[in-house]
Amino acid sequence: MGSPTDEELMDRFCQGEQDAFETLFARHAGRVQGFLSRMVRDGPLAEDLLQTTFLSVIRARGRYEPGTRFAPWLLTIAANAARDALRHRHHVDAYARENPGTPASVPPTVGDPAARKHIEDALQQLPPDQREAVILAKVEGWSFEEIASLREISVGAARLRAHRGYEKLRQLLGGLGEP
Repeated sequence: MGSPTDEELMDRFCQGEQDAFETLFARHAGRVQGFLSRMVRDGPLAEDLLQTTFLSVIRARGRYEPGTRFAPWLLTIAANAARDALRHRHHVDAYARENPGTPASVPPTVGDPAARKHIEDALQQLPPDQREAVILAKVEGWSFEEIASLREISVGAARLRAHRGYEKLRQLLGGLGEP
């Protein structure tokens, strides 16, 4: 018999099998960390959010509906954590601007090649819903149906978010080509 599915592992975890959670973590931590890193563009914050995400999985296991697809459920938790962190960072940055002398909340990223930095900067200028759609579609390889299911929106709305994100990226990136 092959490996158990994520859904089977989550069901086992809900029944108290700790090993099932460890397997889920091992399977998904890298992908979730990559997603979070692209969403918040801050490695240490992404690591914290990864831990927060999986802690939320532990806390929410009693609310997990058997048969629910695990990966979209997990990424919904991660996306919500990222949005909360970005909202918090926005408030902290606004406070710092209003109160000079306050240390910056996030150190600048160093060592990135110029083109990558330019793309990352452009991604950060997108509204969060467009950024998420672009990252999920272009970086993670998700279909619009999967994105729609994750965000509980129509497939058309998922396409529209991504399309608007692509258009804005084209404007922001100018000569770098297709995002």
